[in-house]
Amino acid sequence: MRVRVENGLGHNYYGEPAWPNDLLYIFPVCILGSISLVLSFGSLMPTLFVEPAEPFATPLEILPEWYFFPTFNLLRVIPNKLLGLVSMASVPLGLIAISFIEGVTPVQNPVRRPLSTIALSVGALSAIWLGLGATLPIEKAISLGIFI
Repeated sequence: MRVRVENGLGHNYYGEPAWPNDLLYIFPVCILGSISLVLSFGSLMPTLFVEPAEPFATPLEILPEWYFFPTFNLLRVIPNKLLGLVSMASVPLGLIAISFIEGVTPVQNPVRRPLSTIALSVGALSAIWLGLGATLPIEKAISLGIFI
C-alpha cells in the first residue's frame, strides 16, 4: 500500500490528487449518468402532473402558487377586504420594524435576540397554519379561530 501511495496511486485518503482524477473523469461520469437516468425514467414512465385542461369548464376553486397560500387564506377568511389588505401589508412592515428594533445589538445568537426569534417563530407557525387552511374549502378554512 505504501508503494502505491509513494507512486501516486491509491485512494483519496492517501494523497491521490483531485485534479485531474476526480474532476476530469469521475465527476462528469456521475453527472452524465444521473442526467441519463433521469431522462430514461422520464421517457419510460411519463406521468401527468395535473389533470388535462378542459377549455369549457371552470374549476370550482382556483388556488395561487404555494407561497401565496397564507395571504390568500387571509383574503378569503377576513370579511372586510380592506382589513385583509392591511393584514397583508403588515407582514413586510413588521419585518422591517423588527430589523430596526433588533439592529442595535451586534450579536447573532438567537437566544440573545429574543424579539427576532419569537417573531420568526410566530410568523413561521402562522404562515404554515394559514397555508394549510388555504387548501381547504372556505367553510373549513383554518383561520386560527380569530375571524370565525
